[in-house]
Amino acid sequence: MKGKLIIFSAPSGAGKTTIVHHLLKTFPNLSFSISATTREQRGEEVHGQDYYFISQESFLHKIAQKEFVEFEEVYNGTFYGTLRSEIERIWAQGKHVIFDIDVEGGLHLKRKYGEQALAIFVQPPSLEVLIERLTGRGTDLPEKLAERIRKADKELKYADKFDVILKNFELETACKEAEQLVSDFLSKTDILL
Repeated sequence: MKGKLIIFSAPSGAGKTTIVHHLLKTFPNLSFSISATTREQRGEEVHGQDYYFISQESFLHKIAQKEFVEFEEVYNGTFYGTLRSEIERIWAQGKHVIFDIDVEGGLHLKRKYGEQALAIFVQPPSLEVLIERLTGRGTDLPEKLAERIRKADKELKYADKFDVILKNFELETACKEAEQLVSDFLSKTDILL
């Protein structure tokens, strides 16, 4: 079975992860695409549930073997990517794939899958609010925080390249709007499944 792909992208701190978790509870026919990464596990993260945590050597080997449908060096020396086997695993279960992915990765997936994918950019109220959210997390060292802020400023400029811009000015409203977008996209029958 070939299912559909629903891509949520945004700068770090925009709320995409919260919205994706809400949609997973709302739509039983969605399954989360677990990304592979070379970064260290944080806090309560679980390998094979939050991410596939792999070494840089293993990641580079998988790139060479063309096992990724997309990958990016998101931060210097830190890779993230979507394994082809992950999408196939979800489709084999008869479900559609939902992504919580960085902006460049999201655009790459959209280019690759075209009308089979819905690419949604989650827009925060402003860069200033985003900086407050990132700082409030307290999970990053100052130099990493500065890197995230620079990246976020750049990523905000890509919003108009997505199918839809979902404004996350108020989380409950954004979640309801996301539900409607996903429901409409999944109900379209012009794509062969």
